[in-house]
Amino acid sequence: MTYQNYSLKQLQQIDAAHHLHPFTDHKELREAGSRMITHAEGPFIYDSEGTELLDGMAGLWCVNVGYGRDELAEAAYAQMKEMPYYNSFFKCSTPTPVLLSKKLAELAPRNINQVFYGSSGSESNDTALRLVRHYWALEGKPEKNRIISRKMAYHGSTVAGTSLGGMEGMHQQLGGAVPNIVHVMMPYAYELALPGESDDDFGLRAARSVEDAILEAGADNVAAFIGEPIMGAGGVKIPPASYWPEIQRICRKYDVLLMLDEVITGYGRTGEWFAAQTFGIEADTITTAKALTSGYQPLSALLVGDRIASTLVEKGGEFYHGYTYSGHPVACAVALKNIEIIEREGLVERVKTDTGPYFAQMLKERIARHGLVGEVRSVGLMGAIEIVRDKATKERFSPGGSAAVVVRDHAIANGMMMRATGDSMILSPPLIWTRATIDMAGDRILKALDLAEADLRKA
Repeated sequence: MTYQNYSLKQLQQIDAAHHLHPFTDHKELREAGSRMITHAEGPFIYDSEGTELLDGMAGLWCVNVGYGRDELAEAAYAQMKEMPYYNSFFKCSTPTPVLLSKKLAELAPRNINQVFYGSSGSESNDTALRLVRHYWALEGKPEKNRIISRKMAYHGSTVAGTSLGGMEGMHQQLGGAVPNIVHVMMPYAYELALPGESDDDFGLRAARSVEDAILEAGADNVAAFIGEPIMGAGGVKIPPASYWPEIQRICRKYDVLLMLDEVITGYGRTGEWFAAQTFGIEADTITTAKALTSGYQPLSALLVGDRIASTLVEKGGEFYHGYTYSGHPVACAVALKNIEIIEREGLVERVKTDTGPYFAQMLKERIARHGLVGEVRSVGLMGAIEIVRDKATKERFSPGGSAAVVVRDHAIANGMMMRATGDSMILSPPLIWTRATIDMAGDRILKALDLAEADLRKA
């Protein structure tokens, strides 16, 4: 029996009876009933009632080539027929992760030539943490194990991912984080810049909070700094141009490894294959997932720099870490085909030279003028809209985050899938968006803002 044999109400009842959703208030969801997304095509998703929604989030930051790609389904089917699964243990491999590793090494920054696979970004950040600490132990410095992260960072939802991240609510529910991880200020100028402070000066100050944390702990005790090139789930917070060069300088000065989390920004989002290339960052590890397969299969890839990899190979012995599905042959086959599509259609270059600049123009010329909008910001096809009560003073609606939820609900009701994070509306659309799609998004966002403003001002 297929889902078409059930009514929406029946599906909602079954969902409530048996399905625990991620990041959800389950009581609230079960009172309202979940929206059933049943099919999708190109840049659109459709629910069980036939409502068309322009997907402004590419699923969950991941469906870069859009929906309905027969080639990806066919790649999965062909691989399933030939070799549906075998593991990467017992000194074995299968062809697709071998070929995918070669391809990723070609696309990655020059100092990166090795790949370790998992099934999610959370898993790969676990791997990164394990690998970095193991590296320093192999180098005879096991005490060099502290990791510096940032407040409001998001690095996944496993125990290690939650610990690396800087979401206080997640820490409280965890009830005991992985030790020796500290969090410093985020590079969020809109809220944290001092009066009269330039963007460049703020970026330097935010970066030097990392240096302060290194000096406080002692450089001999600090293993690495981890950061998202652009803080995604924390609200698309884009650092000033001065930030990453200063972070790079600090890490090199104190011999601290640099871990990049590109689970969101990897595979074309910023107009380069990796945001490391957009911002000129030379990292020791780069965590990737999501758009590696455009979400068609669960797969993550930790890209490992030569410095760590050479020590692991030459001094390592056995690395006691891995997953049943590391290098899953079907997921890797889909990733290879997904990368082929992105290359063939020139999507990365299109984001860099056409749709990315046009998206930024739409936000600045149309959305930023609205009475609810304090700031817009974007890089490539990744953007945020700050919702405020007063544009001049940056005063927020109270309680914090409530206004963005009102905007989100009006957006969805008017055919635009957007995400509310704190007081920000965030966008991360499929890379197949065109100028016409961006114009459509602008129209729907403005309508949602108008309707939300009427509700919020009245309240």
